[in-house]
Amino acid sequence: MRTTGLSIAFDSSDVATESRFWADLLGGEVVQDDDEWHTVRTPGLPDVCVQLSSDHVAPTWPDPAVRQQVHLDLDVEDARAAEAEALAAGARLLEETHPLEAAEGWRVYASPAGHPFCLCWGE
Repeated sequence: MRTTGLSIAFDSSDVATESRFWADLLGGEVVQDDDEWHTVRTPGLPDVCVQLSSDHVAPTWPDPAVRQQVHLDLDVEDARAAEAEALAAGARLLEETHPLEAAEGWRVYASPAGHPFCLCWGE
């Protein structure tokens, strides 16, 4: 699979505060894509993204009472080929958020151990 970028995405009920925290900590800049998604861009590092999850509950790790909530976004050039390769490697499709023919979009998958990730294209 030809991957052109990697982002780390955190869930948060307060996108602005969480993205500002990561920007300050990493010395990056917040790009407000919209009210539900911010991207923290820091030269030389993968993007750190924050997505709105209005019912977000902070993880209690290392106590397993509330699981961790983070996922990877893989930017790909060819969504159809990337999906086929991911599925062949053992991924499971969790959510068909956009048709593969769409000019831009993403789909949600899980690794064999159940860790979520997205294949993203056209952004």
